[in-house]
Amino acid sequence: MTGEIRVIPLHGIPELEEGDDLGVLLVAAAERVGGFEAGDIVVVAQKAVSKIEGRVVHLSDVEPSPRARELAGDDDPRRLEVILGESREIIRVRRSLVIAETRHGFVCASAGVDASNAKGPETLILLPLDPDASARLLRDRIHELTGVVAGLVVSDSFGRAWRRGTTDVALGVAGLAPLLDLKGQRDSLGYELHATEIAVADEIAGAAELVMGKIEGVPAAIVRGMTAEGDGRGTDLLMPRDRDLFR
Repeated sequence: MTGEIRVIPLHGIPELEEGDDLGVLLVAAAERVGGFEAGDIVVVAQKAVSKIEGRVVHLSDVEPSPRARELAGDDDPRRLEVILGESREIIRVRRSLVIAETRHGFVCASAGVDASNAKGPETLILLPLDPDASARLLRDRIHELTGVVAGLVVSDSFGRAWRRGTTDVALGVAGLAPLLDLKGQRDSLGYELHATEIAVADEIAGAAELVMGKIEGVPAAIVRGMTAEGDGRGTDLLMPRDRDLFR
């Protein structure tokens, strides 16, 4: 990493539809701010990826199960049915709030099902089926269009145990190492680190969110100045079940 990191929002990307060439739109947006550079890390909001991949559900097409009606309370049982369909395991329930493990292994509210920035009323957006594959495809498309080798992070907002508020994390990763393992290295006082791993991809996602925001309609950003070369996956960031102290 250099002494300076820049975070550049990519404005002007239109409302996305299933099948849109997001790579072309990202390149066009980048050209308006000088274009991509080698070593850039491109962060793309999960909802942008989900929209072009058709991961949108219309509640009019959903028939709630008895379990969904039980969990819903005063909420819409159709939304709970979608959450159940995206869940591998229900971890906690408080009224209609559901913390679930998704099919990918992410533990998050509502199994990642969200109505914000959706395709209008009565629609929900689901997580991509394979965020790492999504990241690889976008990275390859940017390289095909520009010749630039960049990293790619598909990000989403997650809450955290014991901390208020959300922060963006990396769901999918391509072209970078998502974790920096410092075990065996020594700090400035000579102390040897024994269990320190830095969630670099999550930090990149969080930095990008500062310029993307939740209501500004900016679905992507460039993080420039980071050195995170490698070939990891977003799933590398998941806590192994045998080390999970919260379940």
